[in-house]
Amino acid sequence: MIGSPTPSPQPQWTSQHLGLTVTKTSWRTTDLVIPGLRRNPRRAHLLVSTVLGKHIPTDPNRVREAADALADHAAEAVRRLAPTVAPAEATVFGFAETATGLGHGVAVRLGSRCYLQSTRRSAPDATVYGEFTEGHSHATLHLIQGRFPPPFAERPSELASFGVSRRVDTPAQRAPLILVDDEISTGATAIDAIRSLHAISAHPAYVVASLVDMRSDADCRANTAAARDLGVDIEFVALANGSVTLPDALPDAVSDLTPEPFNPVAAQSGAVDFLSVDWPADVPDGGRFGFHADDAAGFTAAVSDAATLIRARLREGGVVVVGHEELMYLPQRIAQALAADGHRVGYQTTTRSPAVVLDEPGYPLRRGFEFVAPEPDSTARRYLYNATLDAAQPSQLVLVVDTPADTAELRCPGGVLDVLTRAGHDVLVVVVAAPTQAGLRDARARRQEVR
Repeated sequence: MIGSPTPSPQPQWTSQHLGLTVTKTSWRTTDLVIPGLRRNPRRAHLLVSTVLGKHIPTDPNRVREAADALADHAAEAVRRLAPTVAPAEATVFGFAETATGLGHGVAVRLGSRCYLQSTRRSAPDATVYGEFTEGHSHATLHLIQGRFPPPFAERPSELASFGVSRRVDTPAQRAPLILVDDEISTGATAIDAIRSLHAISAHPAYVVASLVDMRSDADCRANTAAARDLGVDIEFVALANGSVTLPDALPDAVSDLTPEPFNPVAAQSGAVDFLSVDWPADVPDGGRFGFHADDAAGFTAAVSDAATLIRARLREGGVVVVGHEELMYLPQRIAQALAADGHRVGYQTTTRSPAVVLDEPGYPLRRGFEFVAPEPDSTARRYLYNATLDAAQPSQLVLVVDTPADTAELRCPGGVLDVLTRAGHDVLVVVVAAPTQAGLRDARARRQEVR
């Protein structure tokens, strides 16, 4: 049986059977998240977003609307913290892997001159400028491979090395840094990231923007104390606030469950087709190496070209556009373009997080796929959940990956294409030629020379 990918949030299965409950303290909380489960003793629950496009196939326009609304909250916070600074002067920073698309959407809404994201991709040819950890995550290490824009350092040599320089008294320097995550549980990850970023490029103030804020009063006090110790202002904003009731024995209760097995098999396998997209070498495909305001026009044109090629390969019926982990915003924009053309479209991405799959009404993760990581990683597994719009039949999938993920592991037995086609899905694999850090750096240097 293929469960519905978007179950009604009421009643919540976890509340009925395990006592795990999300309580709303503002009206949208239980509209934005549905509690799920994962086998992780550090954190056995998972708040599944209904607007992020990660675990549940989501209308891509709803994802954009959520990012727009969050950006508006962040803009108000910037005006409070720095009344003389335009919100567009603020750099936006998104957390991998779940908030890379959300952060990019916030930056676009604000018209930010720079968007950066953390990454969990360790690339041998990429310079790492900083890192921080996320204690409760399945993959804890975040790397920073992008550059802050000038004038955050006084001389080009300092900018290139991310050296810490004294503050420059300019409107851009006074602009707060906006950090975007899908969920704030305690604020500890955000504070750790701010410490790391503050050492790289000191800002007088920071805004932490999230879809939902689940911090307790004690967490808020700890965050305020951390800001005081750093000597900065930190303001948290969210679309909704709430709390999670966690039974003491939840990890044991999750271990006792008998979940649905990963990788369902259909009576008839699907087919695979490939489409290569010649993405411009001077246009970033996301925020890993930084996305500047003057990249936007080239990005939009490249998305339009890609969507035109994809449309010609689609058959009639619903389609789910699936991004690869951190590659979230580009697939979302492709999904929006397809939806604008009249296709019935859902959007979501793969993930590194293993979760519990239960085909039960009121539970958000009804089907699951586990597969070999397509990027070089001999031990890690990757996951995809739900991946269909219809309970009666598998949806056509458009899997968008960049060239570092276009590997033998992508195609091997037990790889993502193998498990999806065995479940009955027809899969169109769209391979985007990923720009390199060095190539983008050179292209930006040439643009500066022209100016």
